[in-house]
Amino acid sequence: MALPKQGIGTSLRGFFKATIVGGVLFLLPMVLILIVLRHAMQLAVKFTKPISELLPVESVLGVRREIFLAVLLLIFISFVAGLVANTNVGRRVMRWFENSFLGGLPQYQMMKSMAEGLARVESAESVQPALVSIEDGWQIAYLLEPLENGWVTVFLPQAPTPMSGNVMYLPADRVRPLHITMVQAMAIVKHIGVGSAEALRGADLRLPAGRRVVHPPSALGH
Repeated sequence: MALPKQGIGTSLRGFFKATIVGGVLFLLPMVLILIVLRHAMQLAVKFTKPISELLPVESVLGVRREIFLAVLLLIFISFVAGLVANTNVGRRVMRWFENSFLGGLPQYQMMKSMAEGLARVESAESVQPALVSIEDGWQIAYLLEPLENGWVTVFLPQAPTPMSGNVMYLPADRVRPLHITMVQAMAIVKHIGVGSAEALRGADLRLPAGRRVVHPPSALGH
């Protein structure tokens, strides 16, 4: 049964309208962040230009001296802001900003979660790179902590973002710890597997018992 042309046109218009509106709402916070960073850079350049004229060189590492100093200034300000954010007053101010302005921005929440997760993973001594048996192969993962009854918690990163993926609960016999650092494991994910040969050299890639690949009998043997 053919659909009315008018109904198809209305559905397409609704689809394009909803898609465009969704795209604008997604991009708007990112554009605002870029605008803020641009203005911050311009202000930093204005502040550092008189100081840069005192330097005996025109550029540093191929970058104009005033821009180089401006980047250093922004990094220093960010570092000081990070120190303040770790104080009680800083945390209260940050919570107020999040509840008032930033809480409704999905991009901010996503970036905040990724940054917090990265900091926790890099600082946690208990987190260990591992291989997880998936179907007839292995997937690199982060072994988080053991559970009861022989189960463990793992995080399966999704290339090429080391801190984006899924949390899974698996039997311990399907997880094989690796003798590499978290930095190496995250680099493999970031580089979509490039560097695996060096990082996984000597690793036991035999599948767990009961999960070995079973090849069908060849038709030539009949």
